Amino acid sequence: MKDLIDKFISIEKELSEEAGDFELFALFLREDSPNKWDLLVSANWIDQDKSHALKIVSNKVQEHLEKKELVNLSRIVVIKDDNPALEAFHQAVSVEHGYTEIQNATFFGLEIKHAIVITSRSNTAKAS
Repeated sequence: MKDLIDKFISIEKELSEEAGDFELFALFLREDSPNKWDLLVSANWIDQDKSHALKIVSNKVQEHLEKKELVNLSRIVVIKDDNPALEAFHQAVSVEHGYTEIQNATFFGLEIKHAIVITSRSNTAKAS
């Protein structure tokens, strides 16, 4: 699992340098999921052109992950950067280009069995 986490940290760092900073970049394993991870992303640059941004993110993920790793990824979920639940998440978790793990929690209305948060930082933190 550590190898996979390291790959996602690299993906997040490269995307941040190429496209712009993330407010959220995290892997969530939903309680009702059959061991398939969701990649949750939030960034101002994603909100500006969601379909293009999803292509950029998915291409970068495919570039870094092997096929056997890709099958463990269910979907990419975009959280709009003005979602009030996002700021609450930032209050609970603050990390950038690293990772922290959370187990058995509820975020964004989802029951989460396991979360790996690579970046969680608010727009207000970036502005200061």
